[in-house]
Amino acid sequence: MSLGILAEPSQAFLYNSFAVTLTFVHVWLPFMILPVISAFERLPDNLLAASADLNAPPSVTFRRITLPLVMPGLLAGAINVFALTMGDFITPSLVGGPSDIMVGNLIASQFGVSYNWPLGAAFSLVVMAIVFTGLAIVLRRGGVESL
Repeated sequence: MSLGILAEPSQAFLYNSFAVTLTFVHVWLPFMILPVISAFERLPDNLLAASADLNAPPSVTFRRITLPLVMPGLLAGAINVFALTMGDFITPSLVGGPSDIMVGNLIASQFGVSYNWPLGAAFSLVVMAIVFTGLAIVLRRGGVESL
C-alpha cells in the first residue's frame, strides 16, 4: 500500500477457498518434496544414460524409467500430505473464514463449540478409516516397499 499499488488491503488472498488451497500448498509442500527428492536421489544414473544412448526422447525416458522408479516417493508424499491435510483445522479457520468448512473444522467444532463429543468422535473415526483405507490400498498394491 505504501508503494501506491493498492489503495486498500487486497481481499484476494483472504477468506476464500483459493487462499485455503494456497496456504495448504505452502504449508504441506515440504512434506511432499522430501520423499520425492529422496526417490530421485536413489534413481540410478546408468538407466538414464542407457535411455539416452538408445535415443529415447526425454518424454519416453520420463514415462518409462523415471516415473516408475520415483512413484514410491510420490505415493509416500501423497500419503503424508493427505493425512496431514485431513486433520488440519487451524489453516481453514484462519485463512478461509467461516464460509469454508472442512473436515478438521467440523470435528473441532463438535469437540470445542457444541460439546457433542460422540459425534466428533464418530467424525474422527470416519476420517481415520478413510486415511487407513487409502494407506492399506497403497500398501496392498505394493507401492512403497522400495522406500
